[in-house]
Amino acid sequence: MEENVALDSRNGDGVLLYYKYAPVPDVPSLVRFYNSNSRSLGLLGRVRIAPDGVNVTVGGKMSSLEKHIAVLESMSLFEGTDFKLASCERPSNEKIAQECGFTSLSIRVVKELVTFRSNPLSKSPEILNAGKHLSAVEFHQVLHDAGNNLASQESIQQKQLVLLDARNVYETRVGKFQTPNIETLDPEIRQYSDLPSWIDQQSEQLRGKSILMYCTGGIRCEMASAYIRSKGVDFDNVFQLYGGIQRYLEQFPDGGYFKGKNFVFDHRISVGSLDTRVLGTCLICASSFDDYSSRCRCSHCRMLVLVCSDCQVNSKVYVCELCQKNDKAVRPMPSRKDSQLQFELSPDSEEAIEIAKVSFQMTPSELSSHPDGERPRKLKILCLHGFRQNGSNFKGRTSSLAKKLKNIVEFTFIDAPHELPYIYQPDLNKKDHCSSMHSSPPDGSFKRKFAWLISPELSPSVEQDWKIADVPFDPLQYRQQTAGFEKSYAYLETTISRMCHFDGILGFSQGAAMAALFCKQQQKISGAADFRFGIFCSGYSAISGDVDAEPIKIPSLHCFGSGQGQDRQIARAASIDLANLFDKDSSVIIEHDMGHIIPTRPPYIDQIKGFLSQFL
Repeated sequence: MEENVALDSRNGDGVLLYYKYAPVPDVPSLVRFYNSNSRSLGLLGRVRIAPDGVNVTVGGKMSSLEKHIAVLESMSLFEGTDFKLASCERPSNEKIAQECGFTSLSIRVVKELVTFRSNPLSKSPEILNAGKHLSAVEFHQVLHDAGNNLASQESIQQKQLVLLDARNVYETRVGKFQTPNIETLDPEIRQYSDLPSWIDQQSEQLRGKSILMYCTGGIRCEMASAYIRSKGVDFDNVFQLYGGIQRYLEQFPDGGYFKGKNFVFDHRISVGSLDTRVLGTCLICASSFDDYSSRCRCSHCRMLVLVCSDCQVNSKVYVCELCQKNDKAVRPMPSRKDSQLQFELSPDSEEAIEIAKVSFQMTPSELSSHPDGERPRKLKILCLHGFRQNGSNFKGRTSSLAKKLKNIVEFTFIDAPHELPYIYQPDLNKKDHCSSMHSSPPDGSFKRKFAWLISPELSPSVEQDWKIADVPFDPLQYRQQTAGFEKSYAYLETTISRMCHFDGILGFSQGAAMAALFCKQQQKISGAADFRFGIFCSGYSAISGDVDAEPIKIPSLHCFGSGQGQDRQIARAASIDLANLFDKDSSVIIEHDMGHIIPTRPPYIDQIKGFLSQFL
């Protein structure tokens, strides 16, 4: 009988999680191994390979997963790897399987195993500086001793102990460690790449303390603990739960000090203990609820939220707790007033947002062709201006485009977050030209100029002084504008979350480079960009030498000058490099002969309309 049970277990389904930080001597060879081995065993899921290791979550038959482990254990690269293998049921529905990546095998080469910094140009901390590993038993003992004011391990008890959860807020909703007499810190972050900023903000609270960290399986603590320890000797006492919550619950099946369920990034969704008490609550009615299988998301930031089945029937618009803290209410779709589209923005918004109000102008026949005489919803597009421009200026430059797309598109213009100094061309015929210049705009008659990316040498200042322009003009100056992405990315996320949903994003010149970077980073963090499409005009790629070969999977339109297009600022080759970052099966390229502009004459405007029409 026991032999039959063991046989059934091997024939059943399972999921395998593991990671390994170690130099990969031959990345292409390892890619080929995973492709061959995983496909031969019928494994599905995610394989991420970086120069410094691997991160894998795959599912399949238990017998196949065991064979996969056996092969890896014979390879020196995986010596000492903690393979977390668990039996489980198949995905409960196709939607969950697709969202969790268990409908296919995805093998990707990436720059880092987990995205720790939102700025892809920033360097991550050295993983060799990570915190000390504690086994599940050691971790439990420290919590027990600290909770009961008993002496614990000497290196830990020397300083005040704090417990730090390195996971996202939607994970901590359904389960977390709860220990009396221990200060517990929950960063309440939407995504892992927000954690460094939180650590920076809480440095004084963490200084000089013993920090006990935990996450789902351990990999996020590796990078986060290394980052904390990189801050100096006052941050050296950092410890982490080896194997994460998963290994802890295996060691303490009754839950121990962990209450609720462990959120996991596979089709199991969450894993509980023998303690069946529910920690989560419904966002709407606050009843006990911890089931994410419906995959409800915040209407603003798209983060997972808990909504019980009854409340799902009554409401389809949800605002997570983080958006509520930012004073976001459940806003209806834009209302029509005076034949214009109006937006209701948060009154405390600090961003300089200018809305392009485009009038509805439709013929009676167009109006009658829609049910109940309602006008179709226009495509809402967020517009990013170029270097040394602003939203108002870009709105003026695209007025002809807005006019020709007025029946199908509504543009929104914003200023970039980096304010630039004013520049002037001195009159060299005057001996004392500098003394005649003002140190600030005279009488406020000059509009401020902004950028998404800036030169590392540009030092921000409150007073934006005048600066002598470079003579002659350097057409390749954009290559030196490599700093400032992290601030721009956070600014865009905040701006988008404060406003209604956007269908697409349009960027011009440096704005196109930033729009591509934003979509790429969203895809790396959450698996897909929030926009349905992107339009990139006279753009260029702001990243070179990226080892992540995964294309940006968003329908894209690339519009730039041809070889004879007389675009003296962005070369055709640079725009082609940008287009090559995107999925070729869903990208459209328009080359024109009109220079550094967005063309609005036929046949170019008709091609732009044709691209947009598929999203109406």
